[in-house]
Amino acid sequence: MSTRLDQYRGTLTAGQIAEGINCANRNAMRLVEDAKLLLANSRFPSACSLAALSIEESGKASILRRIACAATEDDARKLWREYRSHTAKNVLWLLPQLVGQGARRLHDFAELFDEKSDHPHVLDQVKQIGFYTDCLGSAHWSEPSSVIDEKLAHTLVATAALLARDKEVTASEIDLWIKVVGPHLNGTHADAQAALQEWYTQMQYLGLAPAGDNSMTTFIFDGIQSAGANVRGC
Repeated sequence: MSTRLDQYRGTLTAGQIAEGINCANRNAMRLVEDAKLLLANSRFPSACSLAALSIEESGKASILRRIACAATEDDARKLWREYRSHTAKNVLWLLPQLVGQGARRLHDFAELFDEKSDHPHVLDQVKQIGFYTDCLGSAHWSEPSSVIDEKLAHTLVATAALLARDKEVTASEIDLWIKVVGPHLNGTHADAQAALQEWYTQMQYLGLAPAGDNSMTTFIFDGIQSAGANVRGC
């Protein structure tokens, strides 16, 4: 009898992608609500680690959208490795800090996705030291209650709450994403930006996004301060 479940690594339909995103979003909300309970009871290390897990769950959505556009089984397998990588899913955790430093437009957040940046590994380490004791540095014993403080816990829980989404994604939305954005995911920045704007326009036309100004266009060119755009992106 097998003692483990085999992890799926192939392509998925639009409906399966939507289901996966919705599962991840619901779990991100659950984890952040649990983290808030721990925070309210001064259990700061565990609150911090659960917040990090919530951020990782929220980060699955963008990877699943890329899997939706995978042209081959090999492309899908590479993206599934990202999906199951802790550091590939937590890149957005510095988003509030960048906003505080003045980031407003889409290109201002590019450093979040810089492969040379160590911030994903920093959060992964924080998650680990919030759960476990360890021997670090020059034989120094790390204990969660001595390392994680209240300020860090509040910051991470607030970030996790910002990134967690309760909006249901539909197969129609993913189909549109595959059709409009998919061909430009690996193209130039200009092509990708144009595709995002067109995708949002068609989302509005189909009633899948609020009517009015194109929030994606405003986010790209004017910034979130004036647009109220969703800085969590897609």
